[in-house]
Amino acid sequence: MFIVSLTYTAPLAKIDARLAAHREWLAGQYAAGIFLMSGARVPRDGGIILARAPSRGALERILSEDPFALADLARYEITEFTPTMTAEAFDAWRGV
Repeated sequence: MFIVSLTYTAPLAKIDARLAAHREWLAGQYAAGIFLMSGARVPRDGGIILARAPSRGALERILSEDPFALADLARYEITEFTPTMTAEAFDAWRGV
């Protein structure tokens, strides 16, 4: 399991110009079963993605295809972890 923290490296006007493409890319990763949860950070200086990828390398390749990455609008920090406790609704992800 991975937590991806995106930090914007460009003004919000440039982020907003690519937001529709970014959301389309996110939807593709949800459809593929890679992304589990995502959203904007507060304050809006980046975003968070909870991902379940086969490996860190596979996730890095996926992230490199994000329209924000392709336009050099964000940097990505990846934290890998193994969930050992979860709320009941997330039991299927425990130990992933």
